[in-house]
Amino acid sequence: MLQELLIAGVAVGSAGLVYVGAAARVIKQYERGVVLRLGRLRGEVRAPGFTMVVPGVDKLRKVNMQIVTMPVPAQDGITRDNVTVRVDAVIYFKVIDAADAVIQVEDYRFAVSQMAQTSLRSIIGKSDLDDLLSNREKLNQGLELMIDSPAMGWGVQIDRVEIKDVSLPETMKRSMARQAEADRERRARIINADAELQASKKLAEAAGVMSEQPAALQLRLLQTVVAVAAEKNSTLVLPFPVELLRFLERAQPQQGPAQEPTQGQTRPEPAQPRAAALPADVGPAPVFRAPETEALPPGDAGPGAAG
Repeated sequence: MLQELLIAGVAVGSAGLVYVGAAARVIKQYERGVVLRLGRLRGEVRAPGFTMVVPGVDKLRKVNMQIVTMPVPAQDGITRDNVTVRVDAVIYFKVIDAADAVIQVEDYRFAVSQMAQTSLRSIIGKSDLDDLLSNREKLNQGLELMIDSPAMGWGVQIDRVEIKDVSLPETMKRSMARQAEADRERRARIINADAELQASKKLAEAAGVMSEQPAALQLRLLQTVVAVAAEKNSTLVLPFPVELLRFLERAQPQQGPAQEPTQGQTRPEPAQPRAAALPADVGPAPVFRAPETEALPPGDAGPGAAG
């Protein structure tokens, strides 16, 4: 009798150990457990730690509550200004309600991925190329709102959406490079013209000051000579300004007014201008004279003379 009781106790203990081994579950810290008993949600979501389920009756689904990083496949689209682009992105999301993530949607990861792709295509069609290249923060916020609205019903929260890269056709890249080069050249010309305008104004002011003080022009000329000679050049080419000649003419002492000749004096003849000097290899100008006829004696008339 005792042996039978001992055998029964061992059998019950073994059955209990088997039951505990089949019913015991361990939920990690970053997970939550959803128990479905005969297909229906049973109680609250199980917290992390050790928990028990009914073997063969209950089914435990573990849901990861960590932030999931999911790349969005590159999508081809046409922007609002008719430019073909290829855009890819990355999405960060997490589950905030484990029960809804299991019950409301078949596969919340696949659903979020498909929603991200369709939203990205929609954003591409509504945006211009300049917005895709320079105003990505606004587009990221728009993507986040478009994906987060349906995802809230799945127990999923979208933390962040980032556009990674925008690929353009080679022809468009060359066009944009030419546009940027033309814009830089335009700005360079405007800056150069502005500098020329300012320099011309300063030169006009300097010319006004030099016209009041002619000696300043000669001093400036000497400064130019010193600046050029400092380079130790063997040849110095220096233009001779006409203003310097005018300065020298004004520097000569002016003669007094011409006096009227007194009675008995004759007015001096004005000096005749000198003839221009001839080149050295040209001789004196030839003088042509009329041929002179010799005087004939009175009786020596020619044969045709009258008697």
